[in-house]
Amino acid sequence: MTSRLRELIQQLGEAIHESVIESEQIAGVVQDIRKHGFDVLLMLEATIGLNEVTAKDAGDSGAESSGEEGPFTQNDLHFLRSLRISVEGDTDGDGEPQAE
Repeated sequence: MTSRLRELIQQLGEAIHESVIESEQIAGVVQDIRKHGFDVLLMLEATIGLNEVTAKDAGDSGAESSGEEGPFTQNDLHFLRSLRISVEGDTDGDGEPQAE
């Protein structure tokens, strides 16, 4: 991994952190919890996965090359499933839609 890539990943982490701390919705919920007499400690873990794109893959996204339509590659779908996020029209490999 190059130092530039490490720097970009660090910037991504900082951007995620800033998004969370600047969220009015999160601040509102935290404030409501505090009104109920509790202190709040919010710890989030983000996993950043990288897949190197080869020149062959660059002109050919994974979804179209496998005969599927849609904006997500198989790697995207696998990652979303790992977060227990289902995608409309996604199947679990046996032709059956993913349970939500």
